[in-house]
Formats: sequence, structure tokens, C-alpha cells
Amino acid sequence: MKKEEAKNMSIDELLKKLSTAKNGLSGEEAKKRLEQYGLNQIEDKQINPLLKLLGYFWGPIPWMIEIAAVLSALIHHWEDFWIIAVLLLLNAGVGFWQEFKADNAIQALKQRLSPEAKVRRDGTWVRVSSRELVPGDVVRVRAGDIIPADIKFIEGDFAQVDESALTGESLPVEKSENDIGFNGSAVKQGEMTAVVYATGMETYFGKTAKLVEGAKTVSHFQKAVVKIADYLIVLALILVSVIFVIALFRHESILSILQFSLVLTVASIPVALPAVLSVTMAIGAMALAKKEAIVSRLVAIEEMAGMDILCSDKTGTITQNKISVAELVPYHDFTAQDILRIGSLASKEENNDPIDNAIISKAKQDQAIARDLQSYTVNKFKPFDPKSKRTEGIVTMKNKEFIVSKGAPQVILALIDKKEEFEQEVNAKVAEFAEKGYRALGVAQKVDGKQWQYVGLLALEDPPREDSAATIKTAQEMGITVKMVTGDHQAIARQIAHEVQMGENIVKAAGLADKPDRTAIKEVEAADGFAQVFPEHKYHIVELLQKNDHIVGMTGDGVNDAPALKKADVGIAVEGATDAAKSAASIVLTKAGLSVIIDAIKQSREIFQRMTSYSIYRITETIRVLLFVSLSIIVFKFYPVTALMIVLLALLNDAPIMTIAYDNVKYSSTPDKWNMRLVLGIASLLGVLGVLESFAVLYIGREFFHLDRALLQSFIYLKLSVSGHYTVFMTRARGHFWEVAPAKPLLIAVITTQLIATLITVYGIFLPAMGWGLAGFIWLEATVVFVLIDFLKVRFYDVLDHNQVRFSR
Repeated sequence: MKKEEAKNMSIDELLKKLSTAKNGLSGEEAKKRLEQYGLNQIEDKQINPLLKLLGYFWGPIPWMIEIAAVLSALIHHWEDFWIIAVLLLLNAGVGFWQEFKADNAIQALKQRLSPEAKVRRDGTWVRVSSRELVPGDVVRVRAGDIIPADIKFIEGDFAQVDESALTGESLPVEKSENDIGFNGSAVKQGEMTAVVYATGMETYFGKTAKLVEGAKTVSHFQKAVVKIADYLIVLALILVSVIFVIALFRHESILSILQFSLVLTVASIPVALPAVLSVTMAIGAMALAKKEAIVSRLVAIEEMAGMDILCSDKTGTITQNKISVAELVPYHDFTAQDILRIGSLASKEENNDPIDNAIISKAKQDQAIARDLQSYTVNKFKPFDPKSKRTEGIVTMKNKEFIVSKGAPQVILALIDKKEEFEQEVNAKVAEFAEKGYRALGVAQKVDGKQWQYVGLLALEDPPREDSAATIKTAQEMGITVKMVTGDHQAIARQIAHEVQMGENIVKAAGLADKPDRTAIKEVEAADGFAQVFPEHKYHIVELLQKNDHIVGMTGDGVNDAPALKKADVGIAVEGATDAAKSAASIVLTKAGLSVIIDAIKQSREIFQRMTSYSIYRITETIRVLLFVSLSIIVFKFYPVTALMIVLLALLNDAPIMTIAYDNVKYSSTPDKWNMRLVLGIASLLGVLGVLESFAVLYIGREFFHLDRALLQSFIYLKLSVSGHYTVFMTRARGHFWEVAPAKPLLIAVITTQLIATLITVYGIFLPAMGWGLAGFIWLEATVVFVLIDFLKVRFYDVLDHNQVRFSR
């Protein structure tokens, strides 16, 4: 049954529809309904971990790697087989482990269900597992309980229920007969009897869980890896196929052709690409953890770098989720201190009521009031209830009796004899508070049985965090649009937006669902925030923004935020969030406030720069080696490097490149997104220039140094190796290579591997020895060309940026 249907029915109508009564169900009937409706729990659809692991061996890159491994085994090329197998397993292992740790949102939602409930069965109150509740059961809830199912209150004075984790409402909600309560919300005060109208996945809570389960996204990181892989694989297959056909036409050995083609293919396919990028993000995740941001889904790092819209939950995120006194308006001869003193006496700290606590806390801040309160004795206290809408306390001080009260302004006004004299003034002030998003309370006293006196009004608010305004401003300066999302009313949202210096175009979320996507998207983009939002609205807002190619971040802390957190490109659970929110999010903050998000964004953008650098390097190297070797074979009938040399290139140049994860970079001042046109464009240019350079070195080796075939291959191998790591320094920055100094781990790794490559060729370890003279020439040539190409690279970036701006217009 839907909540609207249950809400609109009278108690008798609902009992009749559920075929039950205020005495509850019989044990026999409860068993039948349990079989009919199922257990009152969140369904948990678990994917077999083995199937999840096997999924990492399925796709364009894994297929090519697996084919290469099979071919290696068939021709007994075991060295290549083990290299390929280790890289494939590493990539699958990193991805599987991160997903295994992060993907448990449904389980966390399930654990939030109340373990036991007090239910009337066969006319007797008994305690049963909440999993056994069925529609039609009559239950009893009291202060401290978690409501175990969706219910309608049918008997009792009142209950005060905290629904903030479900609806986003800041203040507890007062419940009386004929009101409804949601599964998972907490009872703060009172005790009432209710009838269960929905259980399990049919509850408001359960439908939230369904949204979490359905929120699946493909990350921009995954799309980028596939695009890079497709580009390199197609290029490799075309060139290797041409080589294979030409070699057959020339009647060369099929076995040697197959072996060389295989090794060339393996060198061309970005086998280590997913692993290197995953390791880069994993190391970045450890750095983020030091900044109080725990990453549970690695690709969220890349998504956060490109995030251009942040949908921020108001309660507990922008605000403190703590009620406080905002303003005090005294009447007659009373003062603001009188309002606090009498308001405190009309409150009781032991009740743990958030409004009482806010007033008492404010009074304690004034030492004079705190001392004065010690001289009063509260003899009797009546807590707030929805019928009277006020509290009342009987107080004595020095044999003088006071009656104090606080409550709804109109209720307090009704106590006063000559209320007409300032009724208009009170109403005007209450309306002014409402416009600011404040909740007004009236305070009154009666001394020694005389008439009631209206002491004054106090305004309550959930104030912003101290760092919210600065954080939002910084985010905006970094190119991120911040939009407030709240379950509270528009007036409250506008007031908070004003205080944190956001835009004040706050719209109601409910109206978006009935509009066409095109219209809704325009409204969502133009809005500064959304009020009276339910979980399905938050999910829809994120979905609409994503449809217009925005990378969306969503912060939150409650169960109500879980679906949108899972759907968003970057779900951020703030400090103090519920388990459900933490599990649905991809980043969990362990430090209070939003300022840590800025640190996380900066860190993520640095990580993105490292990933982009490696991607450009990997594409450049593939083009450079594959195109040079292929053209040499096709045009000159010459194999410039051997199969062993290609394997050495792959090992010495790709393995240490993982240290790029520690490299020094500058984060960008605007959101980073995968621009494949730019990445492939700059990589193709550098690759083609590298091919021209390689042919120039080949020509010099043959025509000037008159090297024989074996020495020429060693000569070319060292050139490809040294230039390969120079390419790392070239691709790690858009500007000139000297503008950002490389990190020590990267520098040491490059020096070590190139020293090994040089010694191998100089002294003939595995390869023909060519001596220090030729090695020195290669180093000199590679250094000079590296500097020249670096200047061309900077100029080419400017051209690509200019063309892209013109193209976008």
C-alpha cells in the first residue's frame, strides 16, 4: 500500500482494508500473511564473487591479452605467457578487490531494520522479530524505538519522531492519531499504538533500497580506457595483419612470423594500462585518506576530478543538524535574558528534546542567567504534546510560585487576557521569522496566580556550519556549481542559501517529475537548490543533470540520500553519515564540514593529471614502436628490433612507469574531463615525430656508422628505450618539461631502467655489444630531439585548444 493511500484513509477504513482490528491479528493469521507478503526485510541480491571476478576477464582488452597468452603457450613462448598472465591477473585483482569492498549498500540498509517489535497477537502484547511483522499487525512504539515498518497511528496521545534520516527534515515530527510513520525513523518522545500497512520492500524505506540497487553507472574512467584500448587495438591489428600478409607473400617462415607478430601485438596492446591507472588511483586513495576522505570506489577519484556540479544535502552537510536559538524578541518590560531564563524553566534537559536542549544551551552561555537559574526549583513539569502544543512548568523561588510555559506563538497568545493589544505585532513577527525559515516559539509566565504575561518570542534555526560559506565559494572558484538539496521548506532553504552566499533560486522538487526531460533539465540547471525533496526526487535530479553530460557529485548523510549517492558520479557521505549512506557513497568523509571536499577535489585533479600523462605516454609509445617496426618491415624488409628486444622494452619501460603515481603535478583550476580528441591528438603527433626520429637514427646507423644488422638492432633498441622514457617527461605536463620537477621515485626509476638498458647494449648482455661511443651518440641525439619536440608539443597544445574552442562554438 502506498503512503498517500494510507495517509488519506481514516483509521476505520484502513483497518477494514487490512482485514484487522485494534486487537491485532491472531497468530494463525499472521503466519498466513507472512507466507503471502514475505519477511519484513530488505531483499539482498548477492552476485556470486566468482562470477564478479570472472567479469574482469571479459572485454576488448582482456580478450586481446588472453588471445596473446594462448598464442604464446601454443608456440611455447613461455616468457611472454607468464608476463601477460601476471599483468592480466594484476589488473583483475585490483578492480575486483575495490568493488568487493565497496558494493554493500543494500546490506547496510538491511541492518538498519529494528531487530524486535512489540506486537499484539491473539489479544496479547508480545515481542517478536521485526522480520515477522505483516500488514495488519498492531504494534506499540515508544521513545527510543526504531519504527519497524510503515505504520498508521491509531491510539495514544502523541509521539515525536525523528525522520531526518529518511526525509531530510531538520526537526522531529509530531505524530498523533491518523498520522503515518515510516520504517527506520526513530521515536524521540511519547508512546502510541499503530497498525502496520506496509512491510519489507513495500515500505518507504524499502523503496529507497530499490533505488540504491538500481543505481548503476559506467564511469568516465572505464569509457576512456575502452576508447584508448580500441584505438590501439585497431591500429595494432591492421599493422600486424599487413605484416603477416606481406611476410607470407615473401615466403618467410610462418612460425617466425607468428612469433614476431605475437610479440609485436603484445607490445602494442595496452596490457598494463588498466593496472597502471588503477594503481595510480589506489595510491591517490591512500593520500586522500590522510586528508580525511576514505575512497571506497577507485574510479570516483577520476570522477571527482571532473565533477562540475555538486548537489549538497542541507541538513547535516551545509548546516550543523543542530537546533539553536537564532533571535529573541521580548515584549513589555521583559528582556532577552528573561526569555532565555523562563524558556529554560519551561524546558527539561532529561527529556533530550532538541528544542529544549537548544534553549537550555543558549541560556547556559550567559553566566548571569546560569547562576540565576540555580535559585529556581521546578516542582512539576508537563512535556510538550500535540494537543496543547506547549510545555508547562510549576516553579518556586523564595516562596514565590511561578507557572512558566513555552509553545506555539498563537497558543501562548491565547493564554493572555488582553492579547488584542499586541496580537498583530506577534503575528507580524512570526510571519517575519517564517520568511527567514525560522520556527517561532512563544514564552509566557504567571506569577503568584496572577494573569499570564507574554514574555516574548524566540526563533529556532539549524545554522550553517562555520566553514560552509568559504567552502562553497572555493568550490565555485574551482569551476564547480553547488546546488542545495533539502527536505525542508523553501523559506528555510532560501535563508540558509542567503547565509552561505549561494544563489537563492530554490525550487520545489515535486514539480520536476511531471515535466518533460528537456524542460526539467533546464530548470534543474538554472536552480540554485531544491526544497521539499524526497529520495526519488534526489535520484531524479542527479539523473537529469547526468543526461546533460554533467559529472555530478552528491553529498549526504541519511538513508534518504543513499539512492542519489549511488547514482551520482561521485557520492560523498559526510562525517556522521548513516551506514546506508556510507555504503552507497564512493567517498566517505571522516572529518566534520565540507572543507575536506576541497582538499579531495584538489587531490583528485592531481591524480587525474597523472592518469592523463600515462595515457598519452602509452599511446605515444605504441604508435612510435608499432608504426616504426611495421613500416621498416613493409618498406625496407628489415626487422629493426628482435622479439626479445620488444619484450625488454615492455619490461624496462612499462614496469617502472607505475611510479608516475607519485609524480609531482599541478592540479587544474577547472574540472578535468577525458578529452579523447586532445589525448589522441597530442599522442599521435608525438608518436609520428618519434617514428620520423627513429628512421633518422636508422639511416645514420646504416649510412654513417655502417653497422651490421645485429649491431644496428642494438643501436635502434637503445634509441627506442631512451626516447621512450624521455617521452614520460614530455607527456607529464602541458607546458615545458622543466616547469614542474619530477618526483624522486619517478626520476630514480627512469635513471635505473635506462642505465640497465644502456649497460645491456654496451656490454652485450642478451644483445650484441656496441660500446660506449654508440651509446653516447644515442643519448646525445635523444636529448637534443627531446628538447625540440617538447617545444613543438607546447605549440601543438595551443593549436588544439584554439581549434577546440572554435569547434565548440
